[in-house]
Amino acid sequence: MIAADTTVVDGSEVLEKPADQMDARRMLLQLRGRIHQVYTGIAIINTRSGDSHEAVCCTDVPMRYYSNVEMEAYIATGDPLDKAGAYGIQHPGFHPVEDLQGCYASVMGLPLCHLQVGLQPLGIMVPDGLPERCQAYLNYDCPVYGKILGED
Repeated sequence: MIAADTTVVDGSEVLEKPADQMDARRMLLQLRGRIHQVYTGIAIINTRSGDSHEAVCCTDVPMRYYSNVEMEAYIATGDPLDKAGAYGIQHPGFHPVEDLQGCYASVMGLPLCHLQVGLQPLGIMVPDGLPERCQAYLNYDCPVYGKILGED
């Protein structure tokens, strides 16, 4: 069994899912042009053995200085309303993040390399080439996967 959840943190403030469009606007204005952190926790339980693994991936996320027009158009899509911090890094039209140097998949909600690290000691098979598949799917040249997997 695998569970994951993501929290957006700006300084000492946790930014949950916005309550409405006004709250989404507040969050997006707060994050615009700044770096914040995204924490994604994963928990894995081997239901056969009862063994488990937990991990937290923290990624610094540099938001670009998007315009008010871009932000309002994004809010109008409704996409921010079910996202912690009021944004989805993967949104095809908005692209809120600039020059990420961390785990893109973690910011989306499931850090696959961290998942691989947790599955292997539990005796759960991991497909070959998971980091390469992740990068190809996300079209992102991940600078941290080797470190996460202990290859660097």
